[in-house]
Amino acid sequence: MKKIILVRHGKSAWNNPNLADHDRPLADRGLDNVPEMGFRLKEKGILPDLILSSTATRASQTAEILAEVLHIPKSKIAYEKYLYHASSAMILKCIQRQDDSHELIFVVGHNPGMNDFIEFFGGNLDNLPTSGQYGMLVDTDHWLQVRPENCRAWFIDFPKKG
Repeated sequence: MKKIILVRHGKSAWNNPNLADHDRPLADRGLDNVPEMGFRLKEKGILPDLILSSTATRASQTAEILAEVLHIPKSKIAYEKYLYHASSAMILKCIQRQDDSHELIFVVGHNPGMNDFIEFFGGNLDNLPTSGQYGMLVDTDHWLQVRPENCRAWFIDFPKKG
C-alpha cells in the first residue's frame, strides 16, 4: 500500500507587484497555517519518506516548514520544476517516477492542478484550500501503477477545518 498526501502551498503574499509569480513567498497567514497543519500530521504519526515540491518559493517554503515541524531531513525534499502549475497528468508523472522504496510521499504544489488530480482520482472536493492536505491510499506496491482504479481517499484537512 502506497500513500500520497497532496499539500497545497500556504497562502502567498501579493504585496510586491514586481515579483514574478514563481518568486512570491508565503504571506503571514501561510507562515501561521503551514506549521499548524504540520503539527496535525505529526499528531497522527504521518511522516513522509519523500516530499516532492514545486520550485515556486511559496511551495518550497511550505515543504521546508513541514519538514522542520515533522523532523524530516531537508535531504528528503526533492524540488521538481514540473510541479510548478502542473496539470493533474504532470503531477501523476512526477509521482510515478519515484522509487518504490518510498511508501508515503507528500506532493507540494498548486491549484488548479491539485483539484484536477483529486477529481481525476475520484475525490469529491470543490477546492483544496491553501495549506490544505488531501490524503490518498493506493492499493499497489509500485508508484508506476498509481491509477484511479486503485486509489481511494484517506483524509482531507485544511486550516479552517480544525
